[in-house]
Amino acid sequence: MTTNNNPLRIGIVAGEASGDILGAGLIAALQKRFLSLEVEGVAGPRMQAAGAKSLFPMERLSVMGLVEPLKRLPELLKIRRTLRRHFVDNPPDLFIGIDSPDFNLSLEESLKSAGIPTVHYVSPSVWAWRQGRIKKIARAVDHMLTLLPFEASFYREHQVPVTFVGHPLADEIPLQVDTVAARRELGFDEGGQVIALLPGSRGGEVRLLGPLFLQAARWCHRRRSDLKFVLPAANEQRLTELKSLLADYSDLPVILLEGNSQRAMAAADAVLIASGTATLETLLLKKPMVVAYKMGGVSYAIFSRMLHTPWVSLPNLLAQRDLVPEILQDEATPESLGAALLQFFDDPVLTDQLVREFDDMHQQLRRHASERAADAVCKLLDSRTENQNNTTL
Repeated sequence: MTTNNNPLRIGIVAGEASGDILGAGLIAALQKRFLSLEVEGVAGPRMQAAGAKSLFPMERLSVMGLVEPLKRLPELLKIRRTLRRHFVDNPPDLFIGIDSPDFNLSLEESLKSAGIPTVHYVSPSVWAWRQGRIKKIARAVDHMLTLLPFEASFYREHQVPVTFVGHPLADEIPLQVDTVAARRELGFDEGGQVIALLPGSRGGEVRLLGPLFLQAARWCHRRRSDLKFVLPAANEQRLTELKSLLADYSDLPVILLEGNSQRAMAAADAVLIASGTATLETLLLKKPMVVAYKMGGVSYAIFSRMLHTPWVSLPNLLAQRDLVPEILQDEATPESLGAALLQFFDDPVLTDQLVREFDDMHQQLRRHASERAADAVCKLLDSRTENQNNTTL
């Protein structure tokens, strides 16, 4: 790998915590390749710590479902217009949209039409629902970076330039997880079993799933009094909301954390988790999980009719079968979630088999993702420079 003496200026937008992790890793990898790197756009705390300048708080882009974005639409459109004007007036060498496809793809399309190269990092679930978006993606994106292998195959079939980079979390998380050390760090006494509760990082998720997950925890605890629970809050706002919820659950032995979700999952014997990127993290930590999700009734009615796959969780999508329980919407009750969790404790053979499959998947995704993503970005920049030189000649 050689260092480029030319300065590089990148526009970037990440809309939630998982994108912040990816963006920070990519920035660090690009800093190894360029002596001077300037990054600005919408960035979370990890990206800002890596040197990115955020023009808007990332939290303002974190919306869920189909109805909530409509309520916030005027604000979101204003942010996008401001970003577009900023980048068109001050063109970066490259724009990278990280996930958040409903926000980023339209921005990428307008920037690409203005002559700015665009990369989209993390494929939208276009293979699962709203498959017609592939046409917009082709117009908006010069290069797609996918985290999962089956996604890259889909883009190749539709002639969209793509690179499968693997997942940075698969590189970061060790193949062997020290559960005992994690419990010691969290202050758990020896003995008993631990369930981690992860109701999501967005406010809407915590409002819908937080009470449900605590009710499921109470259902389990009444049947196994030695069970303990750990509940990580994604940020300070979620911490305040979860503290308020826990006031009604003083009978539960729960450790509430601000952040540190990975340590919470590492300490657990099983995890009750909202469907989303964190299910992949749980897989990489080799933890049996029950995946649940709820959204507003209107949003779910629309979403369920548009879905083209029988699964919503990443472990099941990777396996292409029912590897872990998915319990959604009206079927997600304290009893159904609790019973699925306790099955892992009652059937050790099932649990051991699941852990072995998770280990195989971990190794498939362990590909030095941030470095591969940076390589793809550099190749795109080099090809653009070469084409411009050829045009000049």
